[in-house]
Amino acid sequence: MKNAVIGNNKQKANLIVLGAVPRLLYLLQQETSSTELKTECAVVLGSLAMGTENNVKSLLDCHIIPALLQGLLSPDLKFIEACLRCLRTIFTSPVTPEELLYTDATVIPHLMALLSRSRYTQEYICQIFSHCCKGPDHQTILFNHGAVQNIAHLLTSVSYKVRMQALKCFSVLAFENPQVSMTLVNVLVDGELLPQIFVKMLQRDKPIEMQLTSAKCLTYMCRAGAIRTDDSCIVLKTLPCLVRMCSKERLLEERVEGAETLAYLIEPDVELQRIASITDHLIAMLADYFKYPSSVSAITDIKRLDHDLKHAHELRQAAFKLYASLGANDEDIRKKVLQNAPDEILVVASSMLCNLLLEFSPSKEPILESGAVELLCGLTQSENPALRVNGIWALMNMAFQAEQKIKADILRSLSTEQLFRLLSDSDLNVLMKTLGLLRNLLSTRPHIDKIMSTHGKQIMQAVTLILEGEHNIEVKEQTLCILANIADGTTAKELIMTNDDILQKIKYYMGHSHVKLQLAAMFCISNLVWNEEEGSQERQDKLRDMGIVDILHKLSQSPDSNLCDKAKMALQQYLA
Repeated sequence: MKNAVIGNNKQKANLIVLGAVPRLLYLLQQETSSTELKTECAVVLGSLAMGTENNVKSLLDCHIIPALLQGLLSPDLKFIEACLRCLRTIFTSPVTPEELLYTDATVIPHLMALLSRSRYTQEYICQIFSHCCKGPDHQTILFNHGAVQNIAHLLTSVSYKVRMQALKCFSVLAFENPQVSMTLVNVLVDGELLPQIFVKMLQRDKPIEMQLTSAKCLTYMCRAGAIRTDDSCIVLKTLPCLVRMCSKERLLEERVEGAETLAYLIEPDVELQRIASITDHLIAMLADYFKYPSSVSAITDIKRLDHDLKHAHELRQAAFKLYASLGANDEDIRKKVLQNAPDEILVVASSMLCNLLLEFSPSKEPILESGAVELLCGLTQSENPALRVNGIWALMNMAFQAEQKIKADILRSLSTEQLFRLLSDSDLNVLMKTLGLLRNLLSTRPHIDKIMSTHGKQIMQAVTLILEGEHNIEVKEQTLCILANIADGTTAKELIMTNDDILQKIKYYMGHSHVKLQLAAMFCISNLVWNEEEGSQERQDKLRDMGIVDILHKLSQSPDSNLCDKAKMALQQYLA
């Protein structure tokens, strides 16, 4: 069986379907089975686990984990190693819940005790820990069972794999954990302090994986407050190492991890941001993150394309995180980042921001905090129409269901002059997105009233100009929707009611040949005549005198059911 399944996913699946797993587990747990037989069973199970995620699911369904953990109580080292190897493969699969390692409280201390048995037990157990340590609860359990003391000496092991897995353990233990980080600073291994050992491991002659992981350890200890940001091990060693990881020579995965870790390291500290921005042409290096994949058309292999596009997305995301951190506090660096970015990057970057600023996006808050409003308002003044569109589009998304403060920031940074310049932009997309921004700014009553009290006069002027101009249906519909929002305000309503010109325009569009425009005009009227609000009687009377009620009666006979319903609803307000 072992020879049949090695490297053959089809055979693995066949054996699983034929019910081999329960049988192997039965033999593995039988007291009468010889140690050799049990070991062979664990090896075959380990090989099955190496297959697809579905294979791992089948093994989990057969309760393989408790059986293998039980196997670790055996006195036989070879059998223990085979069980650990299989456990390592299962726990590193994304379908395995980490919690399964912690359900039985005796497991962690037993694994700690097995660390001293052989270099294989060390490698596999550290790998299991680093994969199953997710969040502060797991960190605390491992820390309380002596993970730091038991794993520290493995950093000087003769086996590279053991050193590497021990290092990974420390990076997950220290992440956002002051307690662990403060302890690590003072740990001695062979007379040397742990930070010194990490620094040695990030020297250029070490394998890249080792350099990156030690840089992560030092970064996490620094962010947790255990190492000062001006410590030479951060400024002269960790930061330059992470910048090196961003260079074109590195593999995609390394560039992503390098940029993301560097972004995390420098995020709160303006001095580190300044140093990073002048190290090894970092800002220019990040521009290369957008040049991948270099040519899509030449790629015929669809799997490869899928892989490349996924990585292109990850690279861009990492570059943006680093751009955001670099420019988080210092205006000069911010200018440097946009000035060094070619137009094509700005177009990609700004269209990406449009998506990241959607209301439900988790990245919305951090982007707002990193000075996005000024940056986007700057883009709306670009010569390049694509950049103007993206700048205003991103602001439109930002304003959607936003709080008053954000809306005020946008209006202040953009300035009403620029807003009205955009409303007369020759590019239709720019005009539509600007109307969308205005519509989003003028939503929810208190916001409508607040904005109209300060900018009402100019906004009404702009609306009038658009409704009078030669514009397509979509533009006019969007403009009437803005009026409907203004009509929904408490005090803002009066700006419409006291403007006979606008009222005549709404009346005109109620009788327009295009249903979309009639509907949009109807929304304005409904909001103005709504009778539960103060002053509704006067508004109703004025609109009746203008002949609006007659039009409503006519529209209530409309063949368009939507229009007919809206008209009837408005008429009911008069009767109520």
